[in-house]
Amino acid sequence: MLEYTVKKILQARVYEAARETPLSPAPFLSRRFDNNILIKREDLQPVYSFKIRGAYNKLVQLSDEQKDRGVITASAGNHAQGLALAAKLLGVKAVIVMPRITPEIKVVAVRAQGAKVVLKGDAFGEAVAHAQELIEGHGYTYIPPFDDIDVIAGQGTVAVEILRQNPGRIDAIFVPVGGGGLIAGVAAYVKYLRPEIKVIGVESEDSASLKAALDTGERVQLDQVGVFAEGVAVAQVGKSPFTVMRDLVDSIITVNTDEMCAAVKDIFEDTRAVSETSGALSLAGLKKYIQQTSASGETLVCINSGANTNFDRLQHIAERTELGEQREAILAVTIPERPSSFKTFCRTIGQRMVTEFSYRYADPEQAHIFVGIQIKLGGEDRQAVIDKLREAGYPVEDLTDNELAKLHLRHLVGGRPQERFDEEVYRFEFPERPGALMNFLTHLPHDWNISLFHYRNHGAAYGRVLVGMQLPEDDRGHAEEHFDEIGYRYWKESDNPAYRFFMK
Repeated sequence: MLEYTVKKILQARVYEAARETPLSPAPFLSRRFDNNILIKREDLQPVYSFKIRGAYNKLVQLSDEQKDRGVITASAGNHAQGLALAAKLLGVKAVIVMPRITPEIKVVAVRAQGAKVVLKGDAFGEAVAHAQELIEGHGYTYIPPFDDIDVIAGQGTVAVEILRQNPGRIDAIFVPVGGGGLIAGVAAYVKYLRPEIKVIGVESEDSASLKAALDTGERVQLDQVGVFAEGVAVAQVGKSPFTVMRDLVDSIITVNTDEMCAAVKDIFEDTRAVSETSGALSLAGLKKYIQQTSASGETLVCINSGANTNFDRLQHIAERTELGEQREAILAVTIPERPSSFKTFCRTIGQRMVTEFSYRYADPEQAHIFVGIQIKLGGEDRQAVIDKLREAGYPVEDLTDNELAKLHLRHLVGGRPQERFDEEVYRFEFPERPGALMNFLTHLPHDWNISLFHYRNHGAAYGRVLVGMQLPEDDRGHAEEHFDEIGYRYWKESDNPAYRFFMK
């Protein structure tokens, strides 16, 4: 299988549509981490991602009869744009089925390439199902985003370029993983020619389908996937990619939202490119690898897989960057409710920058403050700040890794209710489309009262919503049955310390 895949990579036709992208030095990152770090710039492709390689190579392999019937795919992201351009260059009719929640910027980009866009459903699965219906009705040829050997071969040309552009020492190549097409192609070519080079996959920790598959020895269907890095939000790694690379990948590193946001900033500072979060995934993994292994003096390559991000998302990315770089701690601190207590608190933390401070009077004896404090790189300094505050007699709750605090609390107004009442609090992901809120409300029983609501647009396909509800006694144990019927992802937050300190 390995030799066959490498042969397909060497025979791949991509350069009528794609271009050879540079392997750019990252001088700031290299000095900061004491390693030679190189970035493969797939963000410089005509459609701003590597997906044009696999889409074009698959399309060009079709028979004339298949091309005449037209092609179709279901995609909300970079594969859609890659296929649209490939079809345009080859004069083939292309139909792209996209979920209705797809950001307008991506819909416009696909239409600009001449493809027909069909918006169907709120979830990717509904778009796939509709694409199959259109295939049955019109005879289109389906072009998969990753689960196909010709697509894998096209993506594998990234590795051909890397080894040609840097024929000397390479210690590891970090590859972002969604469905697995890119890492399958890279791993096959690299391990065939240079088996000493580590191939390390990087996944978002809330959509780590390859890690789950490697851990169990077979492909796993995840119950839920996170959507922040939507370019890699895949519930199950592809069958063909897994067959190719299951014995070739050295390890998998998972990273969180904050680490991806920090990597977006790192790429910008070294290249002035604004990567999408999934595009910066591999650099986030590279940084974590250095942290975990104390690597020094190595040559490390990461693949910036794409730059198709919404402008609206940049504010949210910037907010999370300091946390991702471990340069900010978010704390809930209880201080005495009396004059000069804030001054005393600041004197205790010493010569440190306070990045955020939120407070509202709620109790005559004590005040709960929400405070951001700038720290030195790494978790040890954060713990030192917490220890110092506790030694001074302040009760402290660390909220740095608390999603409710980061997504909602720091932007929420209103404070505590004036009188105590019972409520249950849940965090939801709503599809970003008209009617999503009404759909949620109509599924709730009429005697449930909404006691808290916070939503903020992040420029993504899904919105983050915090909802407090007063429930009748008989419904307390059955609330989640109603939420399951709605189909939105949710997390219960009634016991979250951020909620208890500042909103309950």
